[in-house]
Amino acid sequence: MDLSNLKPAIGSTKNRKRIGRGPGSGTGKTSGRGHKGQNARSGGGVKPGFEGGQMPMQRRLPKRGFTPLTKKVYALVNLRDLELFEVGSVVDVAALGKAGLINKVGDGVKILGDGELSKALTVQAHKFSRSAAEKIEAAGGKAEVL
Repeated sequence: MDLSNLKPAIGSTKNRKRIGRGPGSGTGKTSGRGHKGQNARSGGGVKPGFEGGQMPMQRRLPKRGFTPLTKKVYALVNLRDLELFEVGSVVDVAALGKAGLINKVGDGVKILGDGELSKALTVQAHKFSRSAAEKIEAAGGKAEVL
């Protein structure tokens, strides 16, 4: 067996429908579009959400809220996830990425205080929750803000 004699499993592929190829094909003449009307025309049809001229749903519903331009999005890491690092190691953004705890940094990394920390670690991040900083200090480590 080689690449030259591979083919799809039987029944897994169908021939495409050849429309507009005469009356014997079953889809000749109007090509399955019926007679006249908006949908029979070239480029015809209505856009998604069109309700026949009635005020569309997205315009009937009120607008709500806004997106602040100064919003910061942090990659979040819980304290319990830092247990996998060895005692005395420096935990920074690169180490967190290598360990698979974060993938997209965005505006920085924030350490949250969920869970317990039993090791003395030097944690470097852009932001710490108050409880996370307290737990890191209590375990004998340091919380350094980048």
